[in-house]
Amino acid sequence: MRLIKRVVLLLMLPWMATAWAWQAAPGGAPLAEQSGVGLPLNAGNEQAVAADLKHILAEDGTGSVLFLTQDQREYAFANVRSYSPTRQVSKGALTYPLRRDERSFDEVRYEVDGARFRIAEYLSRTATRGVIVIRDDTVLLEHYAPGHSADTRWMSFSVSKSITSLLIGAAIKDGYISDVNDPVTDYLPQLRSTPYDGTTIHDLLQMSSGVEWNEDYTDPASDVARAGTLNGIALINYLGQKQRLHPPGSHYNYNTGETNLVGQLLRAAIGNNASTYLQRKIWQPFGMESDAWWVLDQPDGAETGGCCLNATLRDYARIGLFALAEGRLADGTSVLPEGWIASSTAPSAANSGYGYLWWPQGDGTYLARGIFLQRIFVDPAHRIVIAMHNNALQATGGEDDRHVAAALQALRNAVIGD
Repeated sequence: MRLIKRVVLLLMLPWMATAWAWQAAPGGAPLAEQSGVGLPLNAGNEQAVAADLKHILAEDGTGSVLFLTQDQREYAFANVRSYSPTRQVSKGALTYPLRRDERSFDEVRYEVDGARFRIAEYLSRTATRGVIVIRDDTVLLEHYAPGHSADTRWMSFSVSKSITSLLIGAAIKDGYISDVNDPVTDYLPQLRSTPYDGTTIHDLLQMSSGVEWNEDYTDPASDVARAGTLNGIALINYLGQKQRLHPPGSHYNYNTGETNLVGQLLRAAIGNNASTYLQRKIWQPFGMESDAWWVLDQPDGAETGGCCLNATLRDYARIGLFALAEGRLADGTSVLPEGWIASSTAPSAANSGYGYLWWPQGDGTYLARGIFLQRIFVDPAHRIVIAMHNNALQATGGEDDRHVAAALQALRNAVIGD
C-alpha cells in the first residue's frame, strides 16, 4: 500500500479510541520521539518542519500522524500541500457576504467536570485554533489563536463526509443519480454478485450495509488497517470479498471503507472528480471566500470520500450556511433535492445519532465533525452556525472534547438569549 494512502487513513479516522491515540510505539516511546524528530512549529524554518514531518510519516505509516506533537500537527493540519498530493477547489468571482456585529462572549460561562469556565478561557486553550459564530449572515464572534488566521486552510478530517453527502444530493438533483434508494450496483457494477447486491445508496450513507467490517484501529489485521484507504478496483475487490452479516438498513456499523465507496460511487455517477464537482456546484456558486484543497490518495489520484478537505474557518462556516439554506443559492437556485438536508440530518433506523454522513443531535441541531475536534454546528431553528478549527491533544475524547462540546453549547445558548 502506498505511503500516502496510509497517511490519509489516519487523517480520516473518526472513532479512534483515546487509548490508541496515546499508545506508545514499539519500544515504549512515541513515534515522534523514537524517530529523533520533533522540531517545534516556531523553529523558524518551515522547510525543515515539512521535512521533519515527511521523516515521521516514513517511519511508520500506520500510526505516526497521531503521535505528532501538537506543534507538528499545527504545521501538518495547516500545510497539507507540503507533504501530500491535493487537488484545488477554486473560489469564484463572487463571495457570500458576511456582515459583522461582533460582541464579547468572554464572560459567558460553561461547565466541565464540575468546574466553571469562561469563554475567554476556552479561547485561550492550546487546542483552540479558530472559532466563528454566525447568526443569519452576521458574524458575532471570530477568533484565531496566535499563528492561525482567516487565511489558514485547516484539515477537516471527517467533516468531509458531510460534504460528500451534500455532493451526493447535488448528483441526484442533476440527474446523475436517480434516487437515494438506487442499488449501489447500478453505479458500481463490479459489485454485482457480491454481498453488496441489494445494498442501496441510502444504506451506504447511513453506514448500514450489513456487510462485515472490522473498524478496530488497534488491530493491524483489521479491515480498517488493511483497507481503510483503498480506492478504485482495489477497494471494490476487497469489499466484494466480505460477508453479509445483517440485512441492509438494519444494523449500524462504522465503516471507513464504505465511506470511500460513497466517494467512488459519486465519481462514477458524475464522471468527474469530487473537487471539480464541489467547485462547480457549491464552492463557486455559493460564494466561498478562499480556495480549498482536497487530499488525494496519490498524485493526480482520487479524493477520499470521507476525509481531508482543507478550508478556511469562514468557509467551514459557509458550508454550514449552505446547509442552513437547504442547499439554495442567493438567487434561489436549489442545488439539492427538496428535503435533502432534512433527510440527511434525520436519525437513521439503525442509529438515532447518525444520518446521511451527518450527526443529528436529537434537538433539531446537527453536526459535521472530525477527529481532533473539527466542527460545523448548525441550529436551523435559531439560524445559528458555529464552526471550529481545533488541534486537540487527543484524536477523540479527553478534556479538550468536553471543553469543545460545552463551549459550543454555551455559545449557542448565549446567542439565543440575545
